[in-house]
Amino acid sequence: MELIKKYKSDRIWELDFLRGIALVLMIYFHVIFDLVDIFGVKISYTNGINYFIGKISVILFIFISGISSTLSKSNLKRGAQVFAIAMGITVVTHLVGNDLGVKFGILHLLGICMILYGLFKKVDSRILVILGLVIILAGLYFEGITLGNDYLFMFNLISPNFTSSDYYPLFPWMGIFLFGLVGGRYVYRDRKSILGFKLKDNPLLMAGRNTLMIYIIHQPIILLILTGIFKLK
Repeated sequence: MELIKKYKSDRIWELDFLRGIALVLMIYFHVIFDLVDIFGVKISYTNGINYFIGKISVILFIFISGISSTLSKSNLKRGAQVFAIAMGITVVTHLVGNDLGVKFGILHLLGICMILYGLFKKVDSRILVILGLVIILAGLYFEGITLGNDYLFMFNLISPNFTSSDYYPLFPWMGIFLFGLVGGRYVYRDRKSILGFKLKDNPLLMAGRNTLMIYIIHQPIILLILTGIFKLK
């Protein structure tokens, strides 16, 4: 399996471009997150511009993943690979420290959504939109519910003691994925770019073609750089 995906003329370049943008926003947010939670810098990521940058990044990733699933012939395989990597991240982060452990992050979410794609493939688009709305509203409602255990943490039903440094439960976030499925059916029914021009290959397109690899390595790199900076002070 190639580590760096090269440009192919049949790729839908605008999806790679949007993934690249989402990746840049995500890296920025994770730099802020690390500065606050690991190095004690007094910056907020729970509100204001940093909060919205983080959410925009996640929404883009999930929505585009839904679109891409309508174009892929191997969603089950892709989903299994992504989920396996997600579980590896769970193990490694919990070994580093329980407070930094990822129990159900965005890769867990995307992996399961891809695996479940076969269940939604033949469902009418209008039903998918309704189902997506129900999932989003239910997830928002669940945020106001507190349980005595964390058995249902995948669905955003948790106890006050639950922690996950990256947490994107199926409810409400799978609703965004379903919206992406519907978007892919209508916008990319011909399986080609909807724009009448192409960009030359550039760093954003390259990043957008290799988001999974960059996601895996970006946090260790960020931590190494920030640790070096703070040690020089």
